[in-house]
Amino acid sequence: MKPVFLTAFAVVLSACSGPPLIEVGPSPSDASSSVKPLRYAPVTAGTVDYRPVDPKPWIERNERVAPKTGGE
Repeated sequence: MKPVFLTAFAVVLSACSGPPLIEVGPSPSDASSSVKPLRYAPVTAGTVDYRPVDPKPWIERNERVAPKTGGE
């Protein structure tokens, strides 16, 4: 019976206390806190242009990948 009484007493006491104050970094309500300067970053930074282009000459491309004939 004693552990039940102690548990109930601890629950009642914990309900009377406020939540713990948890802060990381400067307080947002502090007007004197420093703020990092903003940096402009365009939305399209780092994108690749995939517009259609004219095809390269097929003869040169075909000769580049064709098996070599001759002395080898």
